Amino acid sequence: MFSKVLIANRGEIAVRVIRACQEMGIGTVAVYSELDRDALHVRLADEAFALGGQTAAESYLNTEAILDAIERSGAEAVHPGYGFFSENADFARAITDFGVTFIGPPPEAIEVMGDKISARAAAEKVDVGGVPGNTEFLSDSSEVEAFGDAHGWPVAIKAAFGGGGRGMKVVAKAADAADALESAQREAQAYFGRSECYLERYLTKPRHVEIQVLCDQHGNGFYLGARDCSAQRRHQKLIEEAPPPDMPDEIYHAMGRAAVKVAQGCDYTNAGTVEFLYEDGNFYYLEMNTRLQVEHPVTEMVTGLDLVNLQIRVAAGEKLPFTQDDVTLTGHAIEVRINAEDPAGGAFLPSPGRITALIPPSGFGTRWDGGYEAGDEISQYYDNLAGKLICWGADRPTAIARTLRALREFRIEGVKTTIPADIAILDHPDFAAATHSTKWVEEVLDLSGVGRETPAPATESTDDEQADSKVRRDVDVEVNGKRFSVSMWIPESAMATEAKPGARKPKRRASSGGASGGSGSGEVAVPMQGTVVKVLVEVGDEVEAGQTVIVLEAMKMENNVAAEKSGTVTEVRVETGQSVSGGDVVVVVE
Repeated sequence: MFSKVLIANRGEIAVRVIRACQEMGIGTVAVYSELDRDALHVRLADEAFALGGQTAAESYLNTEAILDAIERSGAEAVHPGYGFFSENADFARAITDFGVTFIGPPPEAIEVMGDKISARAAAEKVDVGGVPGNTEFLSDSSEVEAFGDAHGWPVAIKAAFGGGGRGMKVVAKAADAADALESAQREAQAYFGRSECYLERYLTKPRHVEIQVLCDQHGNGFYLGARDCSAQRRHQKLIEEAPPPDMPDEIYHAMGRAAVKVAQGCDYTNAGTVEFLYEDGNFYYLEMNTRLQVEHPVTEMVTGLDLVNLQIRVAAGEKLPFTQDDVTLTGHAIEVRINAEDPAGGAFLPSPGRITALIPPSGFGTRWDGGYEAGDEISQYYDNLAGKLICWGADRPTAIARTLRALREFRIEGVKTTIPADIAILDHPDFAAATHSTKWVEEVLDLSGVGRETPAPATESTDDEQADSKVRRDVDVEVNGKRFSVSMWIPESAMATEAKPGARKPKRRASSGGASGGSGSGEVAVPMQGTVVKVLVEVGDEVEAGQTVIVLEAMKMENNVAAEKSGTVTEVRVETGQSVSGGDVVVVVE
C-alpha cells in the first residue's frame, strides 16, 4: 500500500480523497493555485505545494508544476479526482513514466475511452450500440449542418475529451451551427485542455442512466448499481439518485452487463462510469467516463462500498474482495449538487463570491461532501460546485422527504445557490412519479417563483479598546513553494486596522441580475464577474432587445449577455480577454 498520495485536484473531490487516505493511514499531499492558498483541501492535507498561477491552465493543468510537487513531496501515487487531468492520457502517462502510480485506468484505456469517438467504436466492437453519431472530429460547422440534415434536428455537439455537460451545445437548426461549434470548442479547451468536438443525434426526452463499474488488475470487473441523473440544466446534472426509479430489473442487469463488456473490452482497470440514454424501454450507449464521478456517493450509500478506498486498493494491485453476486443494493439515495448559481427564473447564473455562512444539515441518513467552509471564496476561475448533499432512505419516498428536510435546513450565505431549484425539483409530482427527462428542468419546471433574495449586509463589530498585550496569529507561509503553518505573537497596537479575534467579518453582497443584463436605460451590465470571451457588436451597430452583445465566461460556463432595449450601440467598453466584475457596464445602447 502507498505511504503518501498526491491529490491533483481541488475543492470537494480533493477533500473527499484526502479523507479516504487519512482513514487508510496514507499521507496526503495537496497542490494549490494562488487563489486556493487557504482552501479547505490545503488546510486538511498533511503537506501542500504551490503550483502558481490563478486559472486552471496556469495551475491544475500545469503538468510540470504537478510533477515537481510529486518529486519534492515523495508521493508514491497520484489521484486525479474528476475534471482537470482525470481523463487525460498524456497526464496519466507522464505520471507513470515518472515512476509514480496513477490512481485510475491505464493511459491506453483513457485514450480509447477518453476520446468519445474511439469510445463509440470500442463499444460497437463488443456489440453495445449507441446513439447515432459521427466518428471524426469536427473541423467546420458545415459538418454539423450536413449531419443535422441527414439525421434530423436537433443535434448535439460534444467535447471529445470531456464530460459532465462541459463543451456540449444543442443545435436546433443549421443557422446556429457555427456559433454553437465555436462556443463548444472554447468551453472544452477551457475545462479539459482539448478543444476537439464530435456530433450525436440529440434525443428529446430520454432519461440519463449510468452504471458504476470497477475492474481490478486480476481480470475481475463488476457493475455496482445504476444511477439516474436526468434532472439537469445546461446538460449538467443537478440531482442524481440510485437506483434509477421505475426501471425493470432485467433492464438494469442488461445495462450493467453491457457496461462491464465495454470496460473490459478496452482492458480497463479502476473505477469508471458507463453512461446510457434510456427511453421507451430501450437503452443506448452514450460514453464512458474514465474516472470517479461527482455522483459516486449515491452508489456508496446503497452498496455500502467506499469507492475511493477501493480505487486506491486496486491501484496498489489488490484484488477486489467481492463478486458480482455480493453486490446488493439497500434502500434509495439521492444526491443534490449545491452549486454557486442563481436559479432565479431558470437562468442558473454563476454566483461567485465569499461564503459568509455555511451550516450544512445533519441527521439520520444525511451526508455532506463539501469543498468549502464559511469565509472561503468561490472563484470565477473554477467549477462552481460548493459541495454535495446526499440523503439515504429505506425507499424512494423516504429519501425524497429526507432530502427536502435537509435542503430546507441548509444554511449558506454570501453566494446564491441552486438550493431553491433543487427544492422545486424534489417537490414536483413529475419527479415523484419519475416521469422527468433530461430536458424537464428547462422545458417543464416552473422556476418563475424563485426570486433573487440578496442577503442583508452584516454589521461590523468594532472595539475602540487597544491592549498592549500580544495576540497569537496562526499564519501560513511558503518556503521554496512548500506550505508550512507557523504561529506568531503580534502586539495588538500594531493591528489597528484588523478586527479583534472573534469579530464577525462583513458579508459581501452577492451579485445578481438576469441573463439579459442592462437596466432598461441602455446600459448593458454583466450580472456576475467573469472574463469576456467574445464581443459581438461594434459602435454604430443596430441591436434589438434581447440580442446577445457579449459572451461572458464564469466558472467554466459561457453566458450570453444581451441588450435590454433596441437601439444603436454608442459605446463598447470591453474587449475579448478582459475581466469584469458583477454590475460593470460593458455596452451602451441609445
